Amino acid sequence: MNSQTKTTSMTPHSFNIQHLYDVLEQQKHAYLRHSFPSAKERIDRLARLKRILVKYQDQFAEAINQDYGNRSVGETKIGELLTCLEQIKYYSKHLTGWMKPSKRHVGIIHQPAKAWVQCQPLGVIGIIAPWNYPLLLSVGPLICAIAAGNHAMIKISSASSHFGRALEKALGEAFPTELVAVINGGGPVSDAFSHLAFDKIVFTGSTEIGKTVMAAAAENLVPVILELGGKSPVLVHPSIDLQDVAQRLAAGKLWNSGQTCVAPDYMFLPKGKTAEFIEHFKACVEEMYPSIEYNQDYTSIINDKQYNRLQGYLEDARTQGAKIIELNPAHEDLSKVRKIAPTIVTGVTTEMRIMKEEIFGPILPILEYDQIDDVIDFINSRPRPLALYYFDFDQARADYVAQHTHSGHFGQNMVLTHVAQDDLPFGGVGASGMGKYHGPEGFFSLSHERSVMSNPKLYSLKFILPPFNKPIHKLISKTLLR
Repeated sequence: MNSQTKTTSMTPHSFNIQHLYDVLEQQKHAYLRHSFPSAKERIDRLARLKRILVKYQDQFAEAINQDYGNRSVGETKIGELLTCLEQIKYYSKHLTGWMKPSKRHVGIIHQPAKAWVQCQPLGVIGIIAPWNYPLLLSVGPLICAIAAGNHAMIKISSASSHFGRALEKALGEAFPTELVAVINGGGPVSDAFSHLAFDKIVFTGSTEIGKTVMAAAAENLVPVILELGGKSPVLVHPSIDLQDVAQRLAAGKLWNSGQTCVAPDYMFLPKGKTAEFIEHFKACVEEMYPSIEYNQDYTSIINDKQYNRLQGYLEDARTQGAKIIELNPAHEDLSKVRKIAPTIVTGVTTEMRIMKEEIFGPILPILEYDQIDDVIDFINSRPRPLALYYFDFDQARADYVAQHTHSGHFGQNMVLTHVAQDDLPFGGVGASGMGKYHGPEGFFSLSHERSVMSNPKLYSLKFILPPFNKPIHKLISKTLLR
């Protein structure tokens, strides 16, 4: 036990924190006893995970609903559970091929040696999941970890306490603690978790907390995958039908009431097109959510802290001259249910908080532009976003925007849905994150790509050893050193 463990154990939460170290030690020992599970074993573990997800799907949905106050069951089952089940199918199908050694070239003077790369499990993966998609963002990295042959500890957000208990029970039924463990609790437990000597950490959350996790991981030289957020912009070309844009944008922006890391954060419309877009967006809202207060399909804001933060953004924008357009078809009082109606904000400036900080709610600021290059300059002058969405059916123009900007993902004519594509990597760049998972990248990110070189009985290098005045050295000089 290191000195940090001894110091931590003196806190009032010593039992819970000591439990972290005990579970980590247990998992590390278990991994060393069997450090390279076969493809069959990994596929069996994924099958166990699938069975337990299907078995507990209603309990998961209800637990997340309790954590939110109201969380759409459809959003949970389609956006989280179904995505996980599809990922399990994908990894079960492909991991055998990814596990095969990759033959590599050997230089002429090292012949007849052989070289290859073998993907080796890293060991124990620490997964830190946020509250907004607690099932997807805990089980999703777990799928990658299991496929790569690892053990895993999952830290659930304290804002997802009901779900955390449900997941702990479910995964405890499917796996022994030495293979998969769920950790619940906040405060000191969360801090201690990020300081553990994992073999890799996968963190999903805000940029600010991501910095603290990375700093904590650095104490043990633990590599990290950081899935952060940021302000993901939308750019609409003048040629495109705004009714089509409104429908596609509303579906993504209002999913989970905008509490999505890749949700459209703000949008640029061609000059003079805002009023038309708002009419189409309003029609989409009225069709999807004719009422909001007791509509179980419209998700609540997770807690009072987040609700007050969003209301603060709106008040700040209002006092600085912005126009707040609330789309509340039934004109209901939503404060009692902690919901915020779809809201459009016009007349915004870069000095407003709503344009400085990630929104993470059903609020959409709109700006107008004259020249697309001006928008590109605007986007490039800010931290690189997790996603950039461009609406235009002309591929050449879309390629131009993609090639002149940076973002974790570039989405053309659709928002959000790239996260559910099994074969696409998911991750940010710059302030929106580092490292990727999903797709083959998920397997390789949670593996050690170990170089292997095998030399036969014939030791060919002996012919070029000193002294360096042999005929072979002259031949090398004439043929290779040029």
